[in-house]
Formats: sequence, C-alpha cells, structure tokens
Amino acid sequence: MKFSTRARYGLRALIDLGMYSETESVSLQSIADRQGISMGYLEQLMALLKKAGYVKSSRGACGGYRLAMPAGEISVGDVLRVLEGSLEAVECAGNEDSGGCTGADLCVAKYVWKRINDSITQAVDTMTLGELICESIKVQEKNQGQQRGNGVICPNSRTKNEE
Repeated sequence: MKFSTRARYGLRALIDLGMYSETESVSLQSIADRQGISMGYLEQLMALLKKAGYVKSSRGACGGYRLAMPAGEISVGDVLRVLEGSLEAVECAGNEDSGGCTGADLCVAKYVWKRINDSITQAVDTMTLGELICESIKVQEKNQGQQRGNGVICPNSRTKNEE
C-alpha cells in the first residue's frame, strides 16, 4: 500500500498544527513554510480536516487554525481515512459478508489479504496524533538541543509544563 501526498502532507500539517497551536491559532502560511507544502494544496487538506471536525479555524488578525480536540483523542487511522478513503491494501470480495466472490469458498489467499488489512487498521487506529507530536518534539530537541513547550505532555520527554 502506498499513501498519496494527501495523506503524507495532511498528517505532517496536523502534527505541525498540534505543535504550534497551544496558545494561539496558526496561519496556514506558517505551516506551509515549515513543512514545504504549497498554500493551495494545504488549503484543500485543511478544508477536508475541518469538515471532518479535526481542525477549526478563526478569522481576523489573530486568526488561523487550531486542533478541534486534544491531539491524544485523534486517531491516525481516522485522519488517514479522511484524507485517503479506505486503507485496505487489497480489496477482496471474498472477505465481505455480501458473498461478492464466486470462488471465496475455495480461496485461501483471502486470509492473507484480510490479515494484511487488519494489521494496517490496527497499527493506524492505535496510534494518535498526540504520540506523533511527542515524537516530533523529541526529534526537534535532539536536533536543536533545546526544549520546546507545546502543551503536550510526552512520556520520557520534558516539556515546558513539566519544568
């Protein structure tokens, strides 16, 4: 399975938003600049994420975007489904209750496809945006040698809230 730029850029944009929107809304331009994503494409991604209820926007001088809920409550799987649609690596009619496959009774390959699809679902549904933000903070701290306060409490990582 290969994810499109929509999923990759959308997830990067949400991680960035989660890191920088603790105290104030974040402009799309600042996300675009930090992440190297075109403004037009980022606007499209944010429209999808806003419609799904993961981000909210505000207008005005201090306007911009924020997460609509705590990052720890946002499943990576849910975000990817908004951006990509189905996450199945292989669509197999033999695994559906509708009986859409005439050879399903004799096919054992359907078990391979089901297991792969179940593994992908389990992996992305148990991972949260909050975890990815924590990992990003760790990478930045390691590369920049500094602590970054962002309101997210990460296990085994100090934040401004813990100092």
